[in-house]
Amino acid sequence: HNVFDGGFLGLDNISVTDRSHPLPAGYSLKQADATGWMAMFALDMTMIALELTAVDPDYEDIAIMTYEQFLAIADAIGGHSGAGVSLWDPESGFFKDLIACPDGQVRRIDVYSMVGLIPLFATEVIDERLLAGAPRFSERLHAHKGGQFQGHIICACPDRVNERGEHLLALVDHTMLPRILTRLLDEREFLSAHGVRSVSKLHAERRHLGDLPGIGDAMIEYVPGESTSPMFGGNSNWRGPIWLPVNYLLIQSIERFHRFLGENFRVAVPCLGGRELNLGEIATLIAERIVDMYRPGPDGSRVPPALAAQAPFAEDPHWRDLLLFYEYFHADTGQGLGAAHQTGWTGLVANLVMRRYRQDIPAYWRQRGASAPVTTSET
Repeated sequence: HNVFDGGFLGLDNISVTDRSHPLPAGYSLKQADATGWMAMFALDMTMIALELTAVDPDYEDIAIMTYEQFLAIADAIGGHSGAGVSLWDPESGFFKDLIACPDGQVRRIDVYSMVGLIPLFATEVIDERLLAGAPRFSERLHAHKGGQFQGHIICACPDRVNERGEHLLALVDHTMLPRILTRLLDEREFLSAHGVRSVSKLHAERRHLGDLPGIGDAMIEYVPGESTSPMFGGNSNWRGPIWLPVNYLLIQSIERFHRFLGENFRVAVPCLGGRELNLGEIATLIAERIVDMYRPGPDGSRVPPALAAQAPFAEDPHWRDLLLFYEYFHADTGQGLGAAHQTGWTGLVANLVMRRYRQDIPAYWRQRGASAPVTTSET
């Protein structure tokens, strides 16, 4: 029914139950994160197909097919198929997992974690260049004006255009986004000094969830460092620490919303006392906190938090510039944890460092172009 589940689609031990094992017969777990991933993948394939369509019109059929898969997934997330209950909790303004019971009842799992942030990743912006060679795809966007699909509003309006003529394809619309960001940017919940936690700090106190159908007495605990659970071998932890790959995807998604919604779309930021920032500034706020885990003080006296527990890298001048790319990071201290050579995703921190300088690069070359040409002496 286009709502997905499965262990490694679901971030190891982040759930109240081991999601690699099925629930008792008749019960099923409807995962907001697994379903959000699939919506993101459908849009990824749509964008790839549209790029190919620009040089080969035969790929437009694939773009239409994958976009319609995205719409079907969005319809299921909205509760218009399958369990009949939306994964979006309108009271709390957050996406949550559901348990479907044999008698047809559905129970929402009241947890605030990366599970509810991953649907943000299903966000793409399409420009006029891509649509110029895809007239039938463009017709589909107009057909779903207002985010309508089979009589229901299920996503952001794909027919709306910004001042540059771009279209937004996203599970989350402009009314849902501020509600999610309010939690994400609250230091009492998701935002730490080092990035976005995988489980809200709220669960340091709100641990017990009561009796859940098919699961029994359930709890979730904010654990900012190494795992205290044997689930998935206990050698990784998604119940609190900072993980670079999902933080990076969050930043990318917020930037895409900023690209479409523009400078004037602003959100009150709890960690700044309610001061409003635009989405580009919010993306930078998160990125800078992540980079700070590897950033020494201006005079070199501050040991980067990621390396603080590693004596030779923290203290020895011959070692301290040899950075380790940890698997994940302690949410409260920034200390690197897990595997120490996880360049496959923690290397993304280099892209976040580049963000600080990207805006200055065009100005630098304009200045160079306006200056006198550089001459060299003959040899």
